[in-house]
Amino acid sequence: MHLNDYETVFILTPVLSEEQIKDTVDKFHKILTDNGAEIVHTDHWGMKKLAYPIKKKTSGVYTVIEFKAPGTIVKALETEYHRDERVMRHLCIALDKHAVAYNEKKRRKLSETKVDETATAE
Repeated sequence: MHLNDYETVFILTPVLSEEQIKDTVDKFHKILTDNGAEIVHTDHWGMKKLAYPIKKKTSGVYTVIEFKAPGTIVKALETEYHRDERVMRHLCIALDKHAVAYNEKKRRKLSETKVDETATAE
């Protein structure tokens, strides 16, 4: 089975506790893995100010998940986003080879920066 590269970002309502946010992210990880996806990377951006109000909220909790999966998974994932009242907005995109390479380069650079910070802190 051919796996495509995808990236999904979702914005959760800002009134959630840290535990509720973690549970929601875990729920979407489980949906992905149960449908045959391989999670490549998860990036928690945290609380960010929105460009415009959504449901009378001016901020939201952002999470980005990069994954490899068959093409049929996107519909199932988006259905779950619509069903979950904690999700204010979501977006799922297919990545081309250039976007995948860019994400890998960005992660590598980020991990090198963290290693340098650890070395200088000691």
